[in-house]
Amino acid sequence: MDKKEFLLHSIIRAYIEQCEPIGSSQLKSMYDISYSPATIRGYFKKLGDEGYLAQEHISSGRTPTVTALKEYWQDRLNFDLPSLDYEKLQVLSRNMGLSAFILQYHENKLQRVLNIEDLYMILEFTEFSVTIKYNKALYKFVNDMLNIDLIDILDIAKQVGAMNLHDELSKYIQKREFGIVNIKNFLRIAVHYDLDEKIINEFMQGSIIQDLEEGLYFENLLPSGYIGICHNTFIDKQKVKVLVVGEMNNDYEYFYKGII
Repeated sequence: MDKKEFLLHSIIRAYIEQCEPIGSSQLKSMYDISYSPATIRGYFKKLGDEGYLAQEHISSGRTPTVTALKEYWQDRLNFDLPSLDYEKLQVLSRNMGLSAFILQYHENKLQRVLNIEDLYMILEFTEFSVTIKYNKALYKFVNDMLNIDLIDILDIAKQVGAMNLHDELSKYIQKREFGIVNIKNFLRIAVHYDLDEKIINEFMQGSIIQDLEEGLYFENLLPSGYIGICHNTFIDKQKVKVLVVGEMNNDYEYFYKGII
């Protein structure tokens, strides 16, 4: 890591801890940095020109931009989450102003596929059956997925463009257990940014999290300055998908260490 990158990471860390603009002397004393305040200010100027730091006026400290925070978390939140503690998740989400959307998986493997006179197909899963219009290619496609779980079939169907199958199976996904931790925080975001009613309903009903893959989400899902972190994990040995939503200046490293 070169000086510029080191100082950028340091000021982001300081900003997350202090939630206020950071000056060169303040940063030097916080982390006992060997560079002089003048050297630090010089790098701050370069980072500002590159779009990574912002300054309200000439005498104020610097704050990391959305671009800087996005790259910072992309480097640090790319990890597996084998399991989490639900009670700790509840406490930290509320204390840190985060919302967590949790979708519980029930294993539902495709047991067999019945062809009803080339008119309909009945797909029999472990816990339910679904009827869809017959299509020769689709019939072969689903027969190749016997003993595969519903979630995996949904992902494959979406990837290959079998949207009729995907949409029918999605109706059963939405009937599974779904919960939101700290729903007030999400509603506050929705009101403040005047989110579209359709988007709000998709979050509240679980259809948003249902289609997300593991990873980080920014302006493609949330208002600018916010982050969504999606993980497949386990709570009490039960497989779940979790989407954590909050402002990018939250300390997510602290959060994830606290919920394990």
